[in-house]
Amino acid sequence: MNKLRYIVMLLIIGQTTLSAQNSVNDYKYIVIPAQYEFLKSHDQYQLNSLTKFLFNKYGFTAFIEDENLPEDLSQNRCLALKSNVEEVKGGLLKTKLQINLIDCRGRVVMSSKIGETKIKEYKKAYSVALRQAFETYQFLNYKYKPSEKLSTVTTMPSEVKESEAKKEIERLKKEVEALKEKKKESAKAVSVPEVDVVKSSEKEVKIIKAVVEAKEDTNMLYAQPIDNGFQIVNTIPEKVMVLFYSGLKDVFIVEGKDAIVYKKGTVWVLAENVGASLKSETITIKF
Repeated sequence: MNKLRYIVMLLIIGQTTLSAQNSVNDYKYIVIPAQYEFLKSHDQYQLNSLTKFLFNKYGFTAFIEDENLPEDLSQNRCLALKSNVEEVKGGLLKTKLQINLIDCRGRVVMSSKIGETKIKEYKKAYSVALRQAFETYQFLNYKYKPSEKLSTVTTMPSEVKESEAKKEIERLKKEVEALKEKKKESAKAVSVPEVDVVKSSEKEVKIIKAVVEAKEDTNMLYAQPIDNGFQIVNTIPEKVMVLFYSGLKDVFIVEGKDAIVYKKGTVWVLAENVGASLKSETITIKF
């Protein structure tokens, strides 16, 4: 009976590992935070750099989040899994680390084995524990297989802006055409040449077009929908930040920062804890 139970357990574990591997294969990139929560500074003990090195060594394509990211990843963060290394508590005088791969919805797709060591020196202990934990991904035989659901690219804000500007200009042209017809009628009454009316109308169209283009706000930010939130980009376009749903209406959590974005009246506010003080500023986001 015990032997049968052991065999069933092995089958379940094997099936779970295979399922997790297939899920990981759906993702093209691994994104690593610049600082882990259990450490006190950016890339402390070079643990974040080591994480990137090991993922790339074992066949993944990994980046640290503050690096220049590939264009498709900048447009669609759901193409990547976030690598979150956590310190596991428990075990006298032991350093224990586990590597979780998390999707853009905040769900854990796969967790590594727990790497552990009794080495006392922090830098060496974290390195040894991390390398042990990486054995899970070392033997995973990862191979990216594009997922149609994850590969959907959202419309870039520059394209949206251009499209909206064209629509506005077309609308204004129609208004000018209507105005031109009225001027024609007036011109007939006072014997003003029709050609002058046409030239006047064409000039108005050019003026209106220039006004529309001048009114484009260079500080405007655009929200691109992603799973569980929005990617915020500027007009260049460059990624500015990623917002996740908080569960409250018009309140978002900023990825990688102790900050939120919320709506106050008709404006959006970015509030961030900087040291012991709270810094807030209004921002313009088009959702």
